[in-house]
Amino acid sequence: MALMRPLAVLRHDLPASLVVFLVAVPLSLGIALASGAPVAAGLVAAVVGGIVAGALGGSALQVSGPAAGLTVVMAETIQTFGWVVTCAITVAAGALQVLLGLSRIARAALAISPAIVHGMLAGIGVTIVLGQLHVILGGKAQSSALGNIAELPGQLVAHHDSAAIVGLLTIGVLLLWPKLPEAVRKAPGPLAAIAAATVVSVAFGMTLPRVELPGDLLNVHLVPQLPDGGWGGFALAVVTIALIASVESLLSAVAVDRMHTGPRADLDRELVGQGAANMLSGALGGLPVTGVIVRSSTNVAAGAKSRVSAVLHGIWVLLFVVLLAGLIQSIPLAALAGLLVHVGAKLVNPGHMRTVLAHGDLPVYLLTLAGVVVFDLLTGVLAGIALSLVLMLRRTAWSGIHVGREGDDWRVVVEGVLTFLSVPRLSKVLGSVPGGVVVRLELVVDYLDHAAFESLHTWQQAHERAGGTVEVDEVGHPWFGEGKAGRPTRTRSAASRAVPRWLAPWSEWQAVEGIPAQQTRRGATEFHRRAAPLLRDTLSGLADGQRPRTLFITCGDSRIVPNLITTSGPGDLFTIRNIGNLVPPGQADASMNASIEYAVGVLGVEEIVVCGHSSCGAMAALADGPPPGPLAEWLHHAEPSAHRTGSATVEGAVPDREGDRLALHNVLQQLEHLREYPSVMAAESAGKLQLTGMYFHVGDAQVYLFDPAERTFRPAGAPVVVPGA
Repeated sequence: MALMRPLAVLRHDLPASLVVFLVAVPLSLGIALASGAPVAAGLVAAVVGGIVAGALGGSALQVSGPAAGLTVVMAETIQTFGWVVTCAITVAAGALQVLLGLSRIARAALAISPAIVHGMLAGIGVTIVLGQLHVILGGKAQSSALGNIAELPGQLVAHHDSAAIVGLLTIGVLLLWPKLPEAVRKAPGPLAAIAAATVVSVAFGMTLPRVELPGDLLNVHLVPQLPDGGWGGFALAVVTIALIASVESLLSAVAVDRMHTGPRADLDRELVGQGAANMLSGALGGLPVTGVIVRSSTNVAAGAKSRVSAVLHGIWVLLFVVLLAGLIQSIPLAALAGLLVHVGAKLVNPGHMRTVLAHGDLPVYLLTLAGVVVFDLLTGVLAGIALSLVLMLRRTAWSGIHVGREGDDWRVVVEGVLTFLSVPRLSKVLGSVPGGVVVRLELVVDYLDHAAFESLHTWQQAHERAGGTVEVDEVGHPWFGEGKAGRPTRTRSAASRAVPRWLAPWSEWQAVEGIPAQQTRRGATEFHRRAAPLLRDTLSGLADGQRPRTLFITCGDSRIVPNLITTSGPGDLFTIRNIGNLVPPGQADASMNASIEYAVGVLGVEEIVVCGHSSCGAMAALADGPPPGPLAEWLHHAEPSAHRTGSATVEGAVPDREGDRLALHNVLQQLEHLREYPSVMAAESAGKLQLTGMYFHVGDAQVYLFDPAERTFRPAGAPVVVPGA
């Protein structure tokens, strides 16, 4: 076992680290270029991000380094404070990340709307593209996105030299690469594009700006410096970089978790690891570090199994820089600009736009994007957060208010959350109802505040004083009814759990003040309005015939609802109900005979259930001796149940009441009567039919099934052993 870990590293992590390294080098150089930082700063961040964040972070397969998401902020920060102070800002931002990680609030970053994150990335992408297009065209990027837009027409019509050829060649290779054969695509596209552009520029002797590196990269003299003043701006930059880097790293870690089946990320530890890497990167003159989804997804796709891959990739970058610095200095800046244009364009993801549009968050996305492009990243993100809060408040406070006529009566339906924000529209709708008419007010609300209650109550009183009638029908918690009774519900959590209408007895939801009970009519109306639309597709499939799998024989007692206690629906149960759930012996009842033969012979049911219940009036009458008449004649069929010997038990216990003991015996006796039917006997012998005894305890709302092996009724859900199975 001790050798398994090194072998796994050699087999999976080592090859994966080489692939990630080949992707990281050109991206790190390009991001440093776009940020306006020394090119070496991107390589320093790649080394530190790989080794430090890879070793200390909480996501085993995430790869860290300089990220495109911070280019806009870094460009503004460097321009404002200079490079050495920016390095101090990076160190301070890292320290803040460590504190945030230690405080264990990393998951709070996940509360940020995806529309804001995607809008931020899209804004960064647009800003990068606008700036790097000038470099490709042989010019120089302006200080702002608006400046780049203003100068772009002139740049397009100006004379273009070899820089444009190299930049377009880089973009062309990147676009063509995914369409090449798989054997060719084993090399990373960014590396191939930069290599091709560099070879062409050297082969044709092109004179154009190239990457510049210090003479000795290992000799680090840079010491971060604090500013002489402007501490408010310094603190704002620290917080901005820390928050953006944290959010990007955490979201990337979550995305990486979805790509593999290994250990899940510890987000708090990831934040500490990122903070430590940023402190060291800033101290060594590097760019800020974040978890990068491009490198991380490449790492997973390449087969990495542990954090060793990320650490090794950082080591390869270090060795590459030290040993092949001259090769790096051959890379044209226009090639890196072409790479950045491709990266920036991919940040504007049409798939993300479709997703946020489907969720109704496109305005948040567009506002964030525009804010990042026109102003700066922080302004764009704050604008997106503000708009998302407004939309959240609107959705939370939304209420659907509809009014319509039903013959001579009027119907007003209110749905959703009804608060003071909805009172103006509610008053307008209620004011459109003429006086003196019958109004059915249906409240399907999740919350009703004091202002909305007063508005409804005042209108109801005024309408009834004018000779009208208001029937209030609340679906769910009785917010309005409790308020009128002087027991207003203050919060949603305090609201009692309302029984759904299709489970509750009429008496619990049909009580209307001053209106005589019309239960069947109102129940049918309720079905038509609420249940029918949900069941229409199911019932349309059953329109030409039924295909039940169970014949359910039970008592006519109103407390027994077969579909309720079996969680079944239309087309599931072929039901026979009679007094005492009897199957007359000797096939003495023609109606029962016809029903059983039809169910078994025609419908081909796979199970017959006989269900008795507690507090059964028929069994109580059988125990006491029924009075002469039709009931006594019918219960004559139950006499074999009364003459059964032995004890029938529920979980091994005999019920206290004689009627309940008879109910258990009766279920077992009716199963024996069923086996006297030739069709039942044949189907059961062939293994096509199962007979099941069931007992429902009304007071406990508990279903029991007969266990033939244990000879007792056991709670539904407990394993039942069928002899011979």
